[in-house]
Amino acid sequence: MQSRATTVEAYLAELPPDRRATISTVRDTLRKNLAPGFEEGMQYGMIGYFIPHATYPAGYHCDPKQPLPFVCLASQKNYCSLYAMSLYADGPQYDAFVAAWKKTGKKLDMGKSCIRFKTADDLPLDVIGQALKPMTVAKWIAIYETSLKDSRKRPSKAVKKAVKKKVASKRATRRDTEKGSAK
Repeated sequence: MQSRATTVEAYLAELPPDRRATISTVRDTLRKNLAPGFEEGMQYGMIGYFIPHATYPAGYHCDPKQPLPFVCLASQKNYCSLYAMSLYADGPQYDAFVAAWKKTGKKLDMGKSCIRFKTADDLPLDVIGQALKPMTVAKWIAIYETSLKDSRKRPSKAVKKAVKKKVASKRATRRDTEKGSAK
């Protein structure tokens, strides 16, 4: 459930003590390792670290009124989440991150950009810090803009679905033809 808190302090205050401790520990790691220029605030009902409009006026392409997100941290119903957009957008960084995580022996529960965890002990905080530390504002903007251009070149889900359906139909027709000629 999204929080309606308007400040990070209010967000933390509404969490149960165990969740507050977990989120605060991860938050401390993020704040220590993020390059200058990223700002902390509330974004999409969670703690966000983003590039402000003063630096990147275009904002987030999904909602240009929002500053460009970089990392978000949230307490969900059944777990906590760390949304690391740079990992999703940058293949080599993602690969290096996953490899470093595996070396720790900790289980990685990750979607495209969402790392799910119950406690801060579930996370190799040093690996997270090392992944985020070299990402400057300029570098994140460049990766973000490149990923936008690349995504516009890729076919949409609807196009992919239509192509897949057409290929399946051709295969079915071919099978039917082969069955008919085999008789």
